Amino acid sequence: MKISTNTGGLAATNAYLIADENTGEAAIIDAPQNTVLPLLNVAKHHGWNIRYLLLTHGHWDHTSDHKVVTDAYPDAKVLIHALDEPKLITPGSMIFSLPYKIPPRKADGYLEDGKTIKIGNLEFQIIFTPGHSPGHVVLYCPTESLLIAGDLLFAGAVGRTDLPDSDPAAMEISLQRVAQLPNNTTVRPGHGPPTTIGQEKLSNPFLQSQ
Repeated sequence: MKISTNTGGLAATNAYLIADENTGEAAIIDAPQNTVLPLLNVAKHHGWNIRYLLLTHGHWDHTSDHKVVTDAYPDAKVLIHALDEPKLITPGSMIFSLPYKIPPRKADGYLEDGKTIKIGNLEFQIIFTPGHSPGHVVLYCPTESLLIAGDLLFAGAVGRTDLPDSDPAAMEISLQRVAQLPNNTTVRPGHGPPTTIGQEKLSNPFLQSQ
């Protein structure tokens, strides 16, 4: 597995490129504004085919560049949880006006709890983790000890639950789910640096009770 990261947009959001070198298949995970193009260039340099744009949730800072991905790779499927698809159909911020427009679109398919998605020979489990948003999901690859966490879990913090579509009680349950993953699981969050489940259970106050 090869993983590349680029951070950008108004909220300094992380976008990820994950590729299976053996098969040449790849995916982009989350698409902040003016952020995915360098990752697309990496994919093209290696001759990787981007099959998916996987969206951990529908907030504007994770979806702004979706059209950049599908313009470069027209066959790439845009997948999101059904409960967050309305944010793709009617994109924008719920709390302030954005200085740019996000093109509206429907999803090509849905990320469902308990299902898996394959990027070449890499298999990711979809875990439904509402709280930050109603349709938030994380992606877990057991063979690589990797969790793409979106805005569920950060190094030393968790995603906001004071947004209009947030649910603090649901967030607590979602954190309990990911706290059960092995301690050596690398966490790649939607904002900030990587961490591990074990480190967060030791030092993150939001996981102290998990």
